[in-house]
Amino acid sequence: MNNSVLIALTLTASIALSPVSIGGTAQGSTQAIKMSSFNLSSQKWQNRVLLVFAPSVNNRTYQQQMQLFNQHQNGFTDRDLVLVQVLATDKSYANGQLIDESSAANLRNGFGVDKENFRVILVGKDSGVKRSDTIPVQATAIFEQIDAMPMRQQEMQQRGRK
Repeated sequence: MNNSVLIALTLTASIALSPVSIGGTAQGSTQAIKMSSFNLSSQKWQNRVLLVFAPSVNNRTYQQQMQLFNQHQNGFTDRDLVLVQVLATDKSYANGQLIDESSAANLRNGFGVDKENFRVILVGKDSGVKRSDTIPVQATAIFEQIDAMPMRQQEMQQRGRK
């Protein structure tokens, strides 16, 4: 297995523990991997969604992006952030759960991202696009933007009281 696949698998497996586990497949399960559908409307008001579009796991820009995210796994969970990897020639995943090709195609079409392009898109809990990048972006920059959002400010206050 090459390094890019290992990086992607490590990140998706570790992020699978974040607030919503798409499809309900438990990590470490001996069951066959279940493919699920994924749509943004199911995430509205529950989670923020970070979409990473790329041609394949072998795409250099995608590999750089995943390395940047791999260093900040706890930040994803803390911010109710679902990572969705939409790959044109490889399997696509939402928080480590395999998603079907039609879901990946719908996301690609919905955001107007061609199969050969790289893009990172942050979608807020209100389903609005908060940022879109065509080059790798530091996880900390995404976290800072989320942390400045009024809804996130409320979440931090509420979680601080518990």
